[in-house]
Amino acid sequence: MPKSYPRSWYADTADIPTRRPPLTGDVRCDVCIVGAGYTGLVTAIELAQRGYDVVVLEAERIGWGASGRNGGQIVTGFNKSIGTIAGWVGREDAVRLWHLSEEAKTILADLVDRFGIECDLHWGYLLAALKKRQMDELEAWREELAGLGYDRTRLLDQEQTRAEIATNAYVGSVLDEGSGHLHPLRYVLGLARAAESLGVRIFEGSRVLHLETGAAPQAETKTGRVLPRFLVLAGNAYLGRLVPEIAGRIMPVATYIIGTEPLGEERARALIPSGHAVADTNFVLNYYRRSPDHRFLFGGGVSYSGLDRPDLKQALRRTMLRFFPQLEEARIDYCWGGHVAITMDRTPHVGRIGPATYYAQGYSGHGVAMTAICGRLMAEAIAGQAERFDVFARIPHAPFPGGGSLRKPALVLAMMWYRMRDLL
Repeated sequence: MPKSYPRSWYADTADIPTRRPPLTGDVRCDVCIVGAGYTGLVTAIELAQRGYDVVVLEAERIGWGASGRNGGQIVTGFNKSIGTIAGWVGREDAVRLWHLSEEAKTILADLVDRFGIECDLHWGYLLAALKKRQMDELEAWREELAGLGYDRTRLLDQEQTRAEIATNAYVGSVLDEGSGHLHPLRYVLGLARAAESLGVRIFEGSRVLHLETGAAPQAETKTGRVLPRFLVLAGNAYLGRLVPEIAGRIMPVATYIIGTEPLGEERARALIPSGHAVADTNFVLNYYRRSPDHRFLFGGGVSYSGLDRPDLKQALRRTMLRFFPQLEEARIDYCWGGHVAITMDRTPHVGRIGPATYYAQGYSGHGVAMTAICGRLMAEAIAGQAERFDVFARIPHAPFPGGGSLRKPALVLAMMWYRMRDLL
């Protein structure tokens, strides 16, 4: 029996469907996808539109992992500058990767429009600087994007930022009209309905226990087996150690969100008049937005150790109040979290294992949009058009140092350094 969705504002405001049945017996198909989150479902849609017979295996419920719990923010570009990426893959391919990242947002918008996915999609995003150094970095980022032909950003000074966000915390910001936010669980459930309308078969409560990733791939669950021509691994942070070849190249990181009681339209609108999503530029960042029912959703505190703080709700509330002391009397109705996957280089990984197994993982905070392009690229590669997939696969796939036992302690120490850098 799959687990229920963790309690969250998302789960309480989504139209949760009845459980889909688990896999039973042997099933043959063209492509088997492991994981019914954004990556797996976009890949399934792209393949089904090309005429492929697709089966999706989900260990729990559709969107049960990061796809149904994240901050819902649609972010332009990568977590690294195009200049940094050019140092890895060369300028020409770095520019191609930039255009692929822009295509990701177009795919998302097209899916929402074409399949009528009601997910509160809103365009507009504010990247806010807490200190001059961060503002300088935002200006450099904006100039780099302008050099790539991206003209959807605007620099805001302290006064203009204060008009957009009801806090004195920031020295300035960049408004990006090409980024935005949505209701993540509604979006992933809408993707599932879209996939099924195209003939995709989705099995919930079907945890994969064994995989064959060679020339004759297969996926085995407790009650059945899928025998496909191609295999797609889309479990990301929740794939665990099932596939050792790629497990050491991502690190599951817990991130958390709180939601206030309904504040009323006037009070909620006063916090962020435009309704845009907001994030600061700390390495360990804070991100927030208001909801359609006039709550304030504030995300931040992370855990790299795998252990949740016992005072998690109170700690996030204290952080929120440093920015918005006017919410002192607001009750906290929700507190939830989940795991996202980061990579050493903080950019997504796509690749192959053997001749017939593909994977995408490690979105490092940019997964709402980036999953869309990665799904399309894997579908193109399976269909025999791998040129764009191979460009994306050139991003380095460095493993985390320390192996299975030491990589978490090493990352915790590294994050302590970055947290100190944010504070100083």
